[in-house]
Amino acid sequence: MRARKFLAGLIYALSASIGVLAFISPFLPASRAAAWDAAQGSGAMALVTTTALVTLALTALLVEMHGQAMAAKMVATLGVLTAVASVLRFIEVAVPMPGGFSPIFAPVILAGYVFGGRFGFLMGTFTLLVSALITGGVGPWLPYQMFTTGWVGMTAGWLGRSMGSHRRVSGRHLGAEVAVLSGFGAWWGVLYGVIINLYFWPFTAGPTVPGGPGVEWGQIVNRYAAFYLSTSLVWDLMRAFGNAALIAALGVPTIRSLTRFRRRFHFTVESPYA
Repeated sequence: MRARKFLAGLIYALSASIGVLAFISPFLPASRAAAWDAAQGSGAMALVTTTALVTLALTALLVEMHGQAMAAKMVATLGVLTAVASVLRFIEVAVPMPGGFSPIFAPVILAGYVFGGRFGFLMGTFTLLVSALITGGVGPWLPYQMFTTGWVGMTAGWLGRSMGSHRRVSGRHLGAEVAVLSGFGAWWGVLYGVIINLYFWPFTAGPTVPGGPGVEWGQIVNRYAAFYLSTSLVWDLMRAFGNAALIAALGVPTIRSLTRFRRRFHFTVESPYA
């Protein structure tokens, strides 16, 4: 049992490490020319990164099932909730939302909050993959979206554990929790944009890489902050507002339903990584 828990934790840690490396890789090349060459091959790199992420996520799922940390009913629940969130993204594409608003983050946050960090990570990752296949949104940006949305669900699970959601036996007295979750959703609405923009920012100026040789990290941070504030902040504020509004409106009934579902099927999370 301990070996399985260690292996599952190692897989999640490896997934997170690949994600972090993927985001900071544009700042690592030794020269500006090398960075630009890396940008030109971003499509192939994205395919490799996506394949690695999906493989690790499926491996983690198999390990969890073998260790009975996730029952078959929980895997079915993961599939259903992923499908629901993916349909929401299809609606978003069919009926464009204002700014960066997207309805997919609220279900990922609420499911992660109730079922735990591992469930939230898998739901966020697979939701972006499935919805991209449905809507045709497959491109070099996909692995970055998958990683970041997975982190949204994972941190929602950590928040739920810190607030004792895994010990809740009923869905009563949720007002304060939903208020915290609304703030959490708003925070991730902005942070999601901050992280995602790291993927393409170094390549917006062509071969002139913002983090080229001789540039201090403090200067890089300042340049990125100026870029983000001037191009993405208003867009991301719409996402933040949308996340907070959806969670405030739907949080109480959704958490009650998911809590009853979890209790009925005796879903438990035993790993310290949940």
